[in-house]
Amino acid sequence: MLEPIFSEVPAMCVLRRLLFFCLLWSGLAMAAPITIHYPRTASVDGGHGEYGLALLELALAKAGGHYKVELSPAPMQQNRAIVELQARMGKIDVVGTMTSAEREAALLPIRIPMTRGLIGWRIGLLRSDHLDLLREVRDLDDLKSYTAGQGHDWPDIAILRHSGLKVSPVTVYRDLFGLLGAGRVDWVPRSVNEIWAEAERHPELVIDPYVALRYPTADYFFVSRAKPALAEEIRRGLEAALADGSFERLFHLHYGPLIRKARLDQRVLIELPNPLLTPETPLSRKELWLSIDDLKRHP
Repeated sequence: MLEPIFSEVPAMCVLRRLLFFCLLWSGLAMAAPITIHYPRTASVDGGHGEYGLALLELALAKAGGHYKVELSPAPMQQNRAIVELQARMGKIDVVGTMTSAEREAALLPIRIPMTRGLIGWRIGLLRSDHLDLLREVRDLDDLKSYTAGQGHDWPDIAILRHSGLKVSPVTVYRDLFGLLGAGRVDWVPRSVNEIWAEAERHPELVIDPYVALRYPTADYFFVSRAKPALAEEIRRGLEAALADGSFERLFHLHYGPLIRKARLDQRVLIELPNPLLTPETPLSRKELWLSIDDLKRHP
C-alpha cells in the first residue's frame, strides 16, 4: 500500500516546481515597466517637445514596452536638461536635442534624426513692420548684413558664425522674441517645425516669405553613458518604427501641414556647412533625411 504513495511524490514535486517556475516567469513577464524621465519643454512656443515625447513613446512601445516615460514636473531649458542627464543622480534619463561633437562625446546619442533633418531647415521670424526685410537677399553675402538672434546654448550659433553670419545670443528662450521686437536683432532663423507656433503666440512678429537656410544637422535622443541598455532599447524601437512606417506617419502627422505652409520651393535657398557634425553622422542613410525634392513633393 505504501509503494503507490511514494511513487507519486517525485511526480508531485516536479509538478509543483513547474508550477512555481511558471508563476515566476509570469511575474517577470508582467513586471511593471521602468519609468524614465523626459524634460518638459521650456520652449512652450514650439511643438518639438510634444513630438519628441510622442516619438520616444512610439520607440519604447516598438521595443517591447520595457520602459514608460514621464515628463519632468517643471519645464527645463535645453542646457539644464543636458546637465541633469549627465549628473550621476540627475532627474532626466533622455533628452531630444540638436547634436554636436561635444554632446556626442559627453552622452550616448541614438543616431537616428528625430525630425529627419527638418530642424536644419530654417526660415526667419521678423518684426511685423519688416516683412520685406529679406526680399532682396539672393545669397549668403546678402544675408551677412543682418544680425540673427539665437539661444546662447544652441549649436546653431557656431553653425551660423562659421559661415560669417552675425549672431546675438540670448540666455533665456523667451527673451529671443522681445529682443527681436525691440529691434536689437534683425531676424531670428527658426526651424520649419518650430516657427509657426512661435509666430502664432507672438502676433507682433511675422514669418519671412523669401529666404530659407539649410544646413545638415540632426536632433537625436541622448541618454547618459551610464545607461547603454536604455540607448539600445530606444535605437531598436526607432529602427522598428522606421521599418513599419509608423515613424514617418508620426512625423507627417505633426509636421506635414507646416512643411506645406513653408513653400520651400518658392524661396531663395542658402545652404550652409555644419562644422559640428561628427564622422558618425548617418548622412549615407538617405531614408533618414528629408531632401529638397521630398519637401517640394510633400503630400
